[in-house]
Amino acid sequence: MELPDFIKDFPAIDLPFPEDMVTTRAIRSETGLMVIIEILKDVTLPPHSHKGQWGTVLKGELALTIDGTTKIFYPGDSYNIPSGAVHGAKVSGGSIVLDIFEEPDRYPLKP
Repeated sequence: MELPDFIKDFPAIDLPFPEDMVTTRAIRSETGLMVIIEILKDVTLPPHSHKGQWGTVLKGELALTIDGTTKIFYPGDSYNIPSGAVHGAKVSGGSIVLDIFEEPDRYPLKP
């Protein structure tokens, strides 16, 4: 799946992963943050929590653990992470996910 050029022109967010592992494109509003995340190499996100998050897998595979229960998500599958829920994930290289965060400032935009 190739993202169109106009999406590639959206700003990236500042994540604790090098760009050879993860690339991002984001849109921020006053009430939320939408991020398209391309996973270039396998990534593991340790357990953490924050306000609400909803997402869908566009390509690849995501193993998501929410409050101790793990489920595998495939293209077209959506997930909802309630505010405050402890969650972590393993995402396969080559995956693309769309995440929408309740917090507009969840991640800073890169200049």
